[in-house]
Amino acid sequence: MSLPTAPNAPAAPVIRAVVVDDEPLARRHLRTLLALDPEVTVVAECATGMEAVTAIRLHRPELVFLDIQMPELDGVGVAETIGARAMPLTVFVTAHDDRALDAFRVHAVDYLLKPVDRGRFALALGRAKDMLRGRIARDPARFEAMLAALRPTRALPTDAPGERLAVRVEGRTMLLRAREIDWMSADDNNVIIHAGGRTLRIRDTLSAVAERLPEGFVRVHRSALVNSARVSEVRSAEQGEYEIVLVDGTVVQSGRRFRDAVYSLVGRNRA
Repeated sequence: MSLPTAPNAPAAPVIRAVVVDDEPLARRHLRTLLALDPEVTVVAECATGMEAVTAIRLHRPELVFLDIQMPELDGVGVAETIGARAMPLTVFVTAHDDRALDAFRVHAVDYLLKPVDRGRFALALGRAKDMLRGRIARDPARFEAMLAALRPTRALPTDAPGERLAVRVEGRTMLLRAREIDWMSADDNNVIIHAGGRTLRIRDTLSAVAERLPEGFVRVHRSALVNSARVSEVRSAEQGEYEIVLVDGTVVQSGRRFRDAVYSLVGRNRA
C-alpha cells in the first residue's frame, strides 16, 4: 500500500526589482549580486532619478535599490516624486554620509554603504524579502519621517546664485544646473529642456524661462535658445540663417531676425 505524497510547496513569487545608480559599475555590481538569487529579477536599471521615476511607474516593482546621491533628482527626490506611501520597498545605497546614515538608522530604513559588501547585501535582501512576505511589518510612517529628516541634509549644488533653474515637472519642483542645459525649444505653451541627452517638458514660455537663466544663454530663434558653452560650430545657411551645431552634434536652426545674437556666439559684430 502506497502512502500519498505531500504536495510540493508553491514556489515563492518572483520579486521584481529596479536598480538605480548614476555609476555604471555600481549598477553592474548590484545586478550581479541580484542575479545570484533566483527569487529576484531585475526589470529595469536606471542611471538618473527621472529614469527611475519612469521605470517605477511603468514596471511597478516590489523592490528598489536606490542611490541616494545623484545629480538633479536624487534618491530622496525620486521617493518624493513617487510618493512615500506609493514607493516600493526601498533599500538606499550611499557613499559614506554620516547625516544620511543617521537618518536611516533612526528610522529603521535599510541601506547599503558603498562599496557594497556581499554579506551586507545578503542581509538587506533577506530583510526585504521578509518585509515583502509579511514576516516583518512595513511602516510607511517611518519612511515618510526619514525622508523629512533627510531634506535638510541633502547636498545642494555649489553653483553661484542664479545658476540653478527651478522648474515644475509632474507636480514637483526640480533644480537644474544651468551649465548642464544644452538648449531649449518652444512647443506651444510648453518649453522642452534638452540636457545631456535627456528632455524635460515644462508648462511655461521660452521668454519667461530665458529671464531666469544666467548669462551665456542666447536666443537664436523665436522658438529656440542655446547655451553658448555648448556650441561647437556656427554654419551659414540659406537666406541669412545659420545652423548652430552643439557639442553633442545637435543642429539648431537660427531665425533671420536673430543674426546679431548668432554673431555674439562667434564673438564678432554684424557687418
